Amino acid sequence: MRRGSIVQLIAIGVVIGAGATLVALLIPWLPPDASEERNGIDLVFWFTTAIAIAIFSLVAAVIIYSILKFRARPDDDSDGAPIHGHTGLEIVWTAVPAILVTAISVMSGIVLVQNDHAASNALNVNVTARQFFWTFTYPKQGNLTSAQLRLPVGRSVVLHLQALDVIHSFWVPEFGQKEDAVPGQNTSLVITPTKVGTYPVICTELCGLGHALMRTSAIVMQPADFDAWVHQEQQALKGPPGNAGQAVFASNGCSSCHTLKAAGATGTAGPDLDKLPDYAKQAGKPLPDFIKESIVDPNAYVQPGFPKGLMPSTFASLPAAQIDALVQFLIQSSQGG
Repeated sequence: MRRGSIVQLIAIGVVIGAGATLVALLIPWLPPDASEERNGIDLVFWFTTAIAIAIFSLVAAVIIYSILKFRARPDDDSDGAPIHGHTGLEIVWTAVPAILVTAISVMSGIVLVQNDHAASNALNVNVTARQFFWTFTYPKQGNLTSAQLRLPVGRSVVLHLQALDVIHSFWVPEFGQKEDAVPGQNTSLVITPTKVGTYPVICTELCGLGHALMRTSAIVMQPADFDAWVHQEQQALKGPPGNAGQAVFASNGCSSCHTLKAAGATGTAGPDLDKLPDYAKQAGKPLPDFIKESIVDPNAYVQPGFPKGLMPSTFASLPAAQIDALVQFLIQSSQGG
């Protein structure tokens, strides 16, 4: 190939590469970065993108150059000149992709290992997934439960995931990582938030008719604000049974499935809790016993019109004081107290 042709080929490749680079950089393909783990993930993403742009530019330049340089004339029906393979080129286009794929694999492996490493003072949070909502429990904070994930900024967090029915998948786009919650298995995810804010928690595994609605929020707070929230929740649980029970009701996401006027809940997936006295009469049980049984053993009596297994049985693992407070709150609320 003549020197002038090489210059033309390079010029075409530079133009194409510059255009592809502008598309990659000027369009916001990725959500904002809000965790340390995202740094490594983004590094792998952009490293792979740079390789893809380079290969695309080379291939596109050769194609365009060939079309312009070697196109046949309209009246030329002759066969092209006979050609044969080029051993050197075949070695190059086999070896170079192998090297690039290996480099991507090595970098990805290093990032995965780094992202799986949790600090010694990591905050542990148990994440429970069920159709179609999330529950977050803080074992070292007195088993506090919340329908929203609250995290202190700058502190390593280990999320321990479990699913109660089907496969779900936990993902916060700004944190960069996702992990499946699989029935019968315990999976984990390490996150170190770097920015205060509220971010969406999304289920990315098709888990049923309500999959699109299986969303909540991850609230990243200053450490002092997180400690204040923990203290406030603990004090609420120690307060009068009505207040404590309302806090348990709100923090466990009960309003997503049930209607209860006293709590401002309008969920329709489960029975209307304002009608609990009527349900207890239908079941032939005293109201307090009926409510507690419905919490710890929800399939013992299933209200007609609702399927068995709809109410998860995991609420039986709540501390006894929280269950008792919730029972008292529901009794008072359903009786208009």
